[in-house]
Amino acid sequence: MKLQYFADSDTLYIDMADRPISRTDRINYDFLVDYDANGVVVGITLEHAAARMDLSSIETEDLPTKALKVA
Repeated sequence: MKLQYFADSDTLYIDMADRPISRTDRINYDFLVDYDANGVVVGITLEHAAARMDLSSIETEDLPTKALKVA
């Protein structure tokens, strides 16, 4: 999973799987969900992200990972 923030559009993208997007549903004005060809969620877009939440820190809890990569 990868979190990407695009400051120019104030958009946060949560990339959940490295698979092609087949369909995108707009849930509401600021929330979109991407699906693969099998209907599995592969990404989530949050528009106006910094205006809606504090992006200055990210906390994780009990993730089954050995390392956290920061780009």
